[in-house]
Amino acid sequence: MSAAGTAVWGRAEQQDFRSRVRGCLLGGATGDALGAGIEFDSLEDIRLAHGPDGVTDYVPAYGRRGAVTDDTQMALFTVDGLIRAQVRRDTGAWHPPTDIYRAHLRWSVTQRDWGPDERRKDDGWLAREEWLYARREPVRATLTGLGDGVMGTLDKPKNPECKGCGALARSAPFGLLVGWEPQLVFQLAVECAAQTHGHPTAYLASGALAVVVHTLARGDDLDSAIQHALRQLATRPGHEETTDALRHALGAVRQGMPTAARVESFGEGRTAADALAIGVYCALVAEDVRHGLLLSVNHGGESDSTGAVCGNLLGTLHGETALPPGWLAELEGRATILELADDFAMEMTQGPALHGPAVSSPGWLARYPRA
Repeated sequence: MSAAGTAVWGRAEQQDFRSRVRGCLLGGATGDALGAGIEFDSLEDIRLAHGPDGVTDYVPAYGRRGAVTDDTQMALFTVDGLIRAQVRRDTGAWHPPTDIYRAHLRWSVTQRDWGPDERRKDDGWLAREEWLYARREPVRATLTGLGDGVMGTLDKPKNPECKGCGALARSAPFGLLVGWEPQLVFQLAVECAAQTHGHPTAYLASGALAVVVHTLARGDDLDSAIQHALRQLATRPGHEETTDALRHALGAVRQGMPTAARVESFGEGRTAADALAIGVYCALVAEDVRHGLLLSVNHGGESDSTGAVCGNLLGTLHGETALPPGWLAELEGRATILELADDFAMEMTQGPALHGPAVSSPGWLARYPRA
């Protein structure tokens, strides 16, 4: 696999990329937080509680407005793992799926410990963020997939019957590896999804999302990005459910004005394919980021995950400045998300200046240890 950051980046290109990385992570977290307080409420109940338009703003979840779920937590640790993979490459150890797996194991510690353990020096800075030590209803497949210390692979995937959207909701960051070829981005996302969600629908939908984000991060449009994903899917056994879901999303755009009923025609977002279709459809028909995100959460299903997917797409497509500032102001963990996004953008564009086999920045290695 080729690594990003080896090409020469101009200043304008660096700024554009950083904006898209910020947009992807902040947009995903914002969509997640919008859906967190209404997840699995029926559309009827949502409208009874919040008015005929459903939710139009954050509603309290986990004791506050703007709270994120395990979807955002895991997406952040995915980014952390991707940076660590780049840093560890200096040692000759180059197996990104292992680094992602270890990052997700660090996340799993946040689900059982009260707070960070300062004795674990090799955990890096993200694992010392106290606000992440909060259990936000992670799905059982994720916990069991990470619970036995054995990494799932495509040959021996974890939870092979599980086609839920847990892996999908953490997979957008793979698409930010803009220096990689699309098929390698797809492959990495698929391999890492199989570490917890082993049904082809679950891991192929994760790969498809990564390719869509990858195409957007390179400056292309959403329609082209979906076609790139469909081409990657076509070569994989068991792709039919995910392919059909994406085609359904494309076809629904031409069927009239977007409505909550049309969103619910994709299902509840419980499967990875359905959640991907809802997120993609809402991004395709969005008048702006606010409209798309609200459409993606006002339905009777996995509102947090579908909101996260839609937010990942719209944030990558338009950059951070397109996100509603009022929502960003209340978003849980915003400072951490921005710090991690900027670190990722710096690693991808200026990695050789930060670390190498001979000389490295001590500060960078303290943040992202090689061990």
